[in-house]
Amino acid sequence: MTIHPTAIVDPKAQIADDVEIGAYSIIGPNVSIDSGSWIGPHVVIEGHTRIGKNNRVFQFCSLGAMPQDLKYAGEPTRLEIGDNNTIREFCTFNTGTVQDGGVTRIGNDNWIMAYVHIAHDCQVGSHIILANNATLAGHVHLGDWVFLGGFTSVHQFVIVGEHAMTAFASAVAQDIPAYVTAHGNRAVPSGINAEGMKRRGFTPDQIRRVRNAYKTLYRQGLSYDEAKAAILAEAGEGHAELEPFVRFFGQSARGIIR
Repeated sequence: MTIHPTAIVDPKAQIADDVEIGAYSIIGPNVSIDSGSWIGPHVVIEGHTRIGKNNRVFQFCSLGAMPQDLKYAGEPTRLEIGDNNTIREFCTFNTGTVQDGGVTRIGNDNWIMAYVHIAHDCQVGSHIILANNATLAGHVHLGDWVFLGGFTSVHQFVIVGEHAMTAFASAVAQDIPAYVTAHGNRAVPSGINAEGMKRRGFTPDQIRRVRNAYKTLYRQGLSYDEAKAAILAEAGEGHAELEPFVRFFGQSARGIIR
């Protein structure tokens, strides 16, 4: 370990041998940090927090503080962060609550920019980009490959499906289906994330089927239940690119953006 002499690391913390901890950082007793991770200066990591391998946490972050929930009564809830994440300056991630699963979870290979807030019980997938000042209220779920533009705010209990994307300063009050791009306050749909799909290796036929699914949801005058049934039927024909819709429909409960 390379621990700056001004850092305060509780002797009960579990820190891998090659972890670096910068000046004036504070690491609590119930924290574990796995190998290859770098903790910058002036970082506070507290609570029951587990940080995986090869993460980079920049200065002035607060990870694992108690949830901002009036019902919280000191229960030993958790924050879990996976591997290969970049967490930039002034980010705040809170632990979970017993009213949900008791854990706030961040996956792997995420790029999280400055001033991002991830509230209690959020479930953040992998390969996600959260631009500066994106804010997640409690119990939000983000699927893999989501991109949230700067200053995007997401209401509590909202689900954002895989590969979805929001524009700058979007205010998201209902669920965003997989692949859908959204903008505005309140956020409304504006097509599919075709460029992101191209960058991830989707074929033209796969993109066409996703675009057709979007049209089924938003352009054919169908009720939500009718559109959902049609998309699930096509997904049942073995089109793997439609599986994110299947997963989204299985979780969504708030209604979708319109």
